[in-house]
Amino acid sequence: MGLPEERGRSGSGSRGQEEAGAGGRARSWSPPPEVSRSAHVPSLQRYRELHRRSVEEPREFWGDIAKEFYWKTLCPGPFLRYNFDVTKGKIFIEWMKGASTNICYNVLDRNVHEKKLGDKVAFYWEGNEPGETTQITYHELLVQVCQFSNVLRKQGIQKGDRVAIYMPMIPELVVAMLACARIGALHSIVFAGFSSESLCERILDSSCSLLITTDAFYRGEKLVNLKELADEALQKCQEKGFPVRCCIVVKHLGRAELGMGDSPSQSPPIKRSCPDVQGKLKEKSKRVQPQISWNQGIDLWWHELMQEAGDECEPEWCDAEDPLFILYTSGSTGKPKGVVHTVGGYMLYVATTFKYVFDFHAEDVFWCTADIGWITGHSYVTYGPLANGATSVLFEGIPTYPDVNRLWSIVDKYKVTKFYTAPTAIRLLMKFGDEPVTKHSRASLQVLGTVGEPINPEAWLWYHQVVGAQRCPIVDTFWQTETGGHMLTPLPGATPMKPGSATFPFFGVAPAILNESGEELEGEAEGYLVFKQPWPGIMRTVYGNHERFETTYFKKFPGYYVTGDGCRRDQDGYYWITGRIDDMLNVSGHLLSTAEVESALVEHEAVAEAAVVGHPHPVKGECLYCFVTLCDGHTFSPKLTEELKKQIREKIGPIATPDYIQNAPGLPKTRSGKIMRRVLRKIAQNDHDLGDTSTVADPSVISHLFSHRCLTIQ
Repeated sequence: MGLPEERGRSGSGSRGQEEAGAGGRARSWSPPPEVSRSAHVPSLQRYRELHRRSVEEPREFWGDIAKEFYWKTLCPGPFLRYNFDVTKGKIFIEWMKGASTNICYNVLDRNVHEKKLGDKVAFYWEGNEPGETTQITYHELLVQVCQFSNVLRKQGIQKGDRVAIYMPMIPELVVAMLACARIGALHSIVFAGFSSESLCERILDSSCSLLITTDAFYRGEKLVNLKELADEALQKCQEKGFPVRCCIVVKHLGRAELGMGDSPSQSPPIKRSCPDVQGKLKEKSKRVQPQISWNQGIDLWWHELMQEAGDECEPEWCDAEDPLFILYTSGSTGKPKGVVHTVGGYMLYVATTFKYVFDFHAEDVFWCTADIGWITGHSYVTYGPLANGATSVLFEGIPTYPDVNRLWSIVDKYKVTKFYTAPTAIRLLMKFGDEPVTKHSRASLQVLGTVGEPINPEAWLWYHQVVGAQRCPIVDTFWQTETGGHMLTPLPGATPMKPGSATFPFFGVAPAILNESGEELEGEAEGYLVFKQPWPGIMRTVYGNHERFETTYFKKFPGYYVTGDGCRRDQDGYYWITGRIDDMLNVSGHLLSTAEVESALVEHEAVAEAAVVGHPHPVKGECLYCFVTLCDGHTFSPKLTEELKKQIREKIGPIATPDYIQNAPGLPKTRSGKIMRRVLRKIAQNDHDLGDTSTVADPSVISHLFSHRCLTIQ
């Protein structure tokens, strides 16, 4: 797959990057020649020409790229139709409507049969323990996907049905999502760190008829009994009048009991090459093997179903605009939004962004550390790499287990060339100094990437100087669950870098910065980040609630897609994301709704009212600072604080656990009763520069909250 008019060219433009301290102006930096070996990333000048064409002639630009994929039938009508203006009617986006294809066929069958990549490793799987490893080739993956597709069809799953997936980072997760895509069912993957309540809510919202889960797994030292959580979720669904008819369970921790061989028709075995590790694992499994409850008539073992399934399965040919998956992201109303992505446009966009943003080459080993439960995992663990025939690392563990060397030992073990992680992980590992990194070779690394939130200059410089040994370009990517793939990003070796800047728009992306009145600002500017026209990977709707889709993303500024983020453009045209401008928090790269957390708090009998704001955190970027007003008769205490944290963990998940909870006998409100979150953010940060407080109904509340604020760490 090559860019239109650019296939086979060598990128020969600027190899420069720039560095800046936290408060200083960017200064030039020239890396050594080995920084980029790009064979197809265009030069900066050529990039600007191609970008201009991709925006001015999107149909022709993406039409050329579409020719690189298999289409059962071609687009019979307009290649692109859309309306971004709510004042002119219903919002809609249609790319290649009427063309038919199958994304699973494009990422597996074509790679195996046409490109002859059957024996190439698709995934190196690295388990929670260093000795737990396996690998799966493209041919093996295709066989397993076909088998599980047949399993799903035998269970009555048809095109358009929704299937919930609640699993850790194991190969069966990839198999399950691709099997759904193969038969035209929509997968709805729920992060395995979410609570049973969150799983139930997502199953109910999209009426999932089947759940796929796992017996249990380890996350570091912690045992997670996932089946127990799944059972709780299904019981809640039953109580709410929606019984899920089938739950397929992967025997993951109990895998060794099955005595599986290396047959690709089975779940991938765990190969433990180190006797010492094997002994420790056996000892651990004896000590804490969880009891798995079994619901007769509902629960079915994955391995038993796979043994009976045929290994050929004709794909369901889908319209380019048929839905591919639903992925829930937090909403400002507190109810998660089911973001819907479609088959054709998403396929084009993730394949293209993966290839050019990471300067992909056939011999690369790519590692995105994100969980598949998030959009980053969907796009850059599964679909993007597989669409390019890439070899990737699939990692079940965490960066600090069994020690803080883990990531870098994996880089050396698999000779990882492209590494993509979150600023949260970088800041976490920075705390342990350079030695855990520098004692590993890391010589294979060529491109580093960041995702999830803006990276602070200090972390960027450490990532570049220590992890990348000052020779790897960094692609700091800005995008969202809703966008499907990268929106603002450098191209390695082509675009000069500034630490913390998302740099330039990707092909087909037309950004603008608006003021409060909706006027486009030129040159250096700061305001609302919006996009002026669709790109293939844009979401098409909120599942079951198109009105919410229109209100959330298009109503504030008719004619534009509104990101919800603030942005600054500097004198060189670089874009800098300044943070959320709605009631959302970015914790460790994951968006959380303040309303959702507040709702969980007020469900406690002691809490009358709650307000949640963000507070800077040295590792997570942002953490939760909660203000709670208690009901009469209740006393604020450490015990109550722990109860509230536990309630949030159960209702939303551990990722939403607050760092700070402050007793607030009163909250700063306007005379109309609206909570002034701007003031609460100042209080949380102990910043007395409050600006205009003339509209506060009771100013004494502010001074009381300042004097009783939590002791925080910046």
